[in-house]
Amino acid sequence: MIKKGIILAGGKGTRMSPLTKAVNKQLLPIYDKPLLFYPLSILMLSKIKDILIIVNKGELSQYKKLIPSGKNLGIKINYAEQKSPKGLPDAFIVGEKFIGKDNVALILGDNFFYGQNLTSNLNQCSKLKSGAKILLHKVSKPELYGVAKVNKKNKIILLNEKPKKFISDFAVTGLYFFDKKVVNYAKKLKPSKRGEIEIIDLLNIYRKNNKLSASFIGRGGAWLDTGSIEDFYKTSAFVSAIENRQGFKIACLEEIAFNHKWIGKKELLNSIKFYGKCEYSNYLQKLLKKN
Repeated sequence: MIKKGIILAGGKGTRMSPLTKAVNKQLLPIYDKPLLFYPLSILMLSKIKDILIIVNKGELSQYKKLIPSGKNLGIKINYAEQKSPKGLPDAFIVGEKFIGKDNVALILGDNFFYGQNLTSNLNQCSKLKSGAKILLHKVSKPELYGVAKVNKKNKIILLNEKPKKFISDFAVTGLYFFDKKVVNYAKKLKPSKRGEIEIIDLLNIYRKNNKLSASFIGRGGAWLDTGSIEDFYKTSAFVSAIENRQGFKIACLEEIAFNHKWIGKKELLNSIKFYGKCEYSNYLQKLLKKN
């Protein structure tokens, strides 16, 4: 069972400069909420309550203004600073003390997930006892992504980064579930030609031991990367369309916590006061009236 999660919110966000010169990308808005809310909501939907957010050195105060401790969400938020980007598996080295002897999930801070059956899928993934599991999504242009070939038992038999020849049309998303061995495995990785340790090398350790399995975002589900300004606007438009048509909010952290019974009306009122007069607070007010 996975009870701990890491959000990797570092990186320079150079493709979104000059917007990211003063503010970290994860604090910029995706429609009506900071980008950070979306990966955090995924961990919360997975019923993970102990969370480490890894940020760039010198940016910690920005994040703490938004989410000081997680108390009003019924969760525990920890922070760690990363001196410089060293590759995705470095999150496990930075978070070694946080992870301890527990299994852990990792989500990239700029990934967006949505789908009708997503919550049940996440709950199954968080039941992982040993090995590793990754979330795959079918794409029309696999040559742009890291892809995985899967056998009939959902075991991953091949991984390839941006293949020139067709291998599979299942892309590896930015959500991973690992057992407690991941820290030691990450420490053994050697930097690639670009000077970073690579997530695909970490996954291949599990694959070679027949310990890497897959779960899938089904048809109608969405996985969006927000690595560029255009991606930001596309994701914002997607969220806007869903929320305004259906009347609920995607990644409303207080609503998720309230539905899990992690918080009560008192915490909802505290959040309303914290956010002030805004549409997000109005939504929380409606949630209060319904209950």
